[in-house]
Amino acid sequence: MNRKTKPISPFPSPSPHSSLSSTPSRKTLSLSFFSQMARKSSLLKRLGIFVLLLVFAVFALATSFFHPSPPPDRPANDVKLSSDVKQNLENLRGRNLKVKIYMYDLPKKFTYGIIEQHALARGGSVQPGTGVSSLKYPGHQHMGEWYLFSDLNRPEGERVGSPIVKVTDPEEADLFFVPVFSSLSLIVNNGGGLPTEGGARRYSDDEMQEELVEWLEKQDYWRRNNGWDHVIVAGDPNAMLRVVDRVKNAMLLVSDFGRLRGDQGSLVKDVIIPYSHRINLYKGEVGVENRNTLLFFMGNRYRKEGGKIRDLLFNLLETEEGVIIKHGTQSRENRRAATRGMHTSKFCLNPAGDTPSACRLFDSIVSLCIPVIVSDSIELPFEDVIDYRKIAIFVETNAALKPGYLVSILKAVTTEKILEYQKELKDVQGYFIYDHPGGTVNEVWRQVSQKLPLIKLMINRDRRLIKRELSEPDCSCLCSNKTGIISSL
Repeated sequence: MNRKTKPISPFPSPSPHSSLSSTPSRKTLSLSFFSQMARKSSLLKRLGIFVLLLVFAVFALATSFFHPSPPPDRPANDVKLSSDVKQNLENLRGRNLKVKIYMYDLPKKFTYGIIEQHALARGGSVQPGTGVSSLKYPGHQHMGEWYLFSDLNRPEGERVGSPIVKVTDPEEADLFFVPVFSSLSLIVNNGGGLPTEGGARRYSDDEMQEELVEWLEKQDYWRRNNGWDHVIVAGDPNAMLRVVDRVKNAMLLVSDFGRLRGDQGSLVKDVIIPYSHRINLYKGEVGVENRNTLLFFMGNRYRKEGGKIRDLLFNLLETEEGVIIKHGTQSRENRRAATRGMHTSKFCLNPAGDTPSACRLFDSIVSLCIPVIVSDSIELPFEDVIDYRKIAIFVETNAALKPGYLVSILKAVTTEKILEYQKELKDVQGYFIYDHPGGTVNEVWRQVSQKLPLIKLMINRDRRLIKRELSEPDCSCLCSNKTGIISSL
């Protein structure tokens, strides 16, 4: 018998035994079910919206944390920046990086007039009406002042690679260059100068220094910042020495700090510049084949103060095998002899002069003759870019004066090591050649430009300090190497 399957209803059928009044109707059950479903749907919908908002919040937080918004390029409209701050920001963004230098048009007596005095003191003559362009600066070890002056007189287009730019408006200047020939003035003075009419007076370097400072102190730009933003070349250790207390705020370009007190010169504001070499540049290759002399020195045996070590070294070394050590003053013939000696020697002795440095160090470098430096308080130019341990041997003074010590350590240096020194010397030669394009002059200007932030610090600090008398010099700086730790090779 075939039975038809009865469809199953989702709703329960009423029992035949239940009373009609106790059984809910199909309509009532249907409404109850849909009401429950609606409530569940509404709850799920609210839960979904909550989860979705939570996801967005977490995503926004993560994005903000890992990818923060860059700061605005400029402050809000209600924030005002001073012109100085704006200029500093521009510099930090890589614009206007060259330091602007204004060169004073000094009275002739501080520049070309000193060249004239030098010619007259040596028995020469200067014809009336002679133009300054025909005046020739005499060659000597302090020619740096001439090369810097000449560089600022060149057309800007010829000053390729210079880290500074010359400006003609002093209001635009970061620094002010005072082009006095202070070292040449000393040479004229030592030569006696030319008597004035009647033979009563000769050239006076002291008078030149006094007159220069009197002129400077009348200048508005000198008075504005007490001279902190001015640059003065004083290559000779005695240059500007009479008036140094009146110009000590200026950036001094010096060969060393031998004659300066701690409150007059420092590595913070001043620049160490090299002497101009007087020995011809060695143009050969590195090697020892033509360098048969172990150690060479030719110079003035008798010096003052720290230079007294020279006489002691003469006594120790003049009988040593492989050593040539000669007394000789500056002359054309002696320079030729010194050139031959340095070009044919492995090592060149560099003791202190009257002050810690001496020009023969730079003669040695351009000769590829490895400098042997016996000067405990020496300061060296461009030491931020040159590691002098790679090009020179440093020997403490007390050790150098032990009999046989100096020669023994030099004989122990291998040929391979000598070649390493020579290669490094060849690499840095250009730093010490004033007339080399991109050489010493540009490097001095680079050193000068790097001092600008510190000079601005000094200016602002000077303006807010209370003036007071101190029992000791206030040297809030890195001073010269007069109390450093001494170590020998």
